[in-house]
Amino acid sequence: MSESLPDGESRNLRLIGERIRARRTTKLFLKQEVSRELIRDAIEVARWAPNHHLTEPWHFYLLGPEKIKACASLIASLVRETKGDDDLAEFKEASALSMPGWLLVTCEKSEDELRQREDYASVCCAIQNLTLYLAEANVACKWTTGLITRDERLFSLLDIDPETTFVVGLIWYGFPKTLPTQSRKATSEILTETD
Repeated sequence: MSESLPDGESRNLRLIGERIRARRTTKLFLKQEVSRELIRDAIEVARWAPNHHLTEPWHFYLLGPEKIKACASLIASLVRETKGDDDLAEFKEASALSMPGWLLVTCEKSEDELRQREDYASVCCAIQNLTLYLAEANVACKWTTGLITRDERLFSLLDIDPETTFVVGLIWYGFPKTLPTQSRKATSEILTETD
């Protein structure tokens, strides 16, 4: 139990606030493997995200070396097809291959529009849980929604049914070389208090 302070504040609240503000997106990683056990632990925590009606719409795909190579090759193909640039395609493929870990996160589709929005929001919360958990272990992430996440060849590669499932994000993760600094608008600029 944490030490209670006035107005519900506690040492733990300050600590979690610091952790949330310190989490950063990066795409520059050390060539150091992150244990699959840590990723499985992060997924276990991720699944406790808020979830209306407990639909648990998420699914996690932890990619191994062969699937990563195939996905990096697909990224290169997509660049060639959309940009017509072989040099850029090779650069993007090499960049993708430099990512130490790959985790694809999907959401079940629903014919009910409200449920679909709620389920998508839940999966986003699960990803946030995952990235915060990993950040505490000094593992950084990049959440991408690039072309590969919507390409039918990715679905085929991972045996995902696009009729019942969509990708919410591809999470690249690893120990960061550097973490960028960031700032945000003042709370007063984004908060409206009513009577």
